Amino acid sequence: MLKVTFLGTGTSQGIPIIGSQHPVCLSTDKRDKRLRVSVLLSWDQYHYVIDCGPDFRQQMLTHPIPQLDGLLLTHEHADHTAGLDDIRPFCFRQGAIPIYAETHVIAALQKRFAYIFETKNKYPGAPSVAVQAIDKDTTFVLGGKSITPIQVWHNQLAVLGFRVDNFAYVTDIKTITDEEKNKLKNLDTLVLSALRLEPHPMHLNLEEALALIEDLKPKRTYLTHISHLLGFHKAVSEGLPQNVFLAYDNLEVYSS
Repeated sequence: MLKVTFLGTGTSQGIPIIGSQHPVCLSTDKRDKRLRVSVLLSWDQYHYVIDCGPDFRQQMLTHPIPQLDGLLLTHEHADHTAGLDDIRPFCFRQGAIPIYAETHVIAALQKRFAYIFETKNKYPGAPSVAVQAIDKDTTFVLGGKSITPIQVWHNQLAVLGFRVDNFAYVTDIKTITDEEKNKLKNLDTLVLSALRLEPHPMHLNLEEALALIEDLKPKRTYLTHISHLLGFHKAVSEGLPQNVFLAYDNLEVYSS
């Protein structure tokens, strides 16, 4: 059984946005407080995190794990990678942490975090990573489970989602090909991004996300990567189909 912990369910600015007077940003409902998007996947003795955003430290303090077996990165944007330096405590205990990402993502990280990837005269306090290049066409194995990458498009940027058993995580999606959709058939649980109500050039809005869910027909879906413009958690949840749920930070679900 796969345990999925929603470490963060917010968009790039999180909720509340700094200085915003928007009603959702002022909400007292804890489900409307959203850190940057990430999930923790746990099974047996293994713990893998998908994306490592700027709230990673806070997320790991809230959900402590004995070890970090690896990071799976969807793409290079800061809200998904800016917390990479904060893997240091795991590195000091374990050594280099495996990171699984496409080559263009690795190249971007090598520029942004050059000191982490330095091979000569590396600062001794810097984190260490073991780079594992992956692509949409190659399934790989982690902790005895097959991981199937799914390519989606964030406007013109290729992003990877991941399928583990009958669970799939797909964020920052605007379009997907029919070939990649086939990887998302017969799911028990789908996690899918739904940014807001109005259309967006790089993300699915709620209407588009629901249409894709109807096409894929997973048993249940949790929506994530949510902005304040989607609305209050309680109100949005009341209008969703029976098998679709609005995720929130610290939610834990199990999937076969």
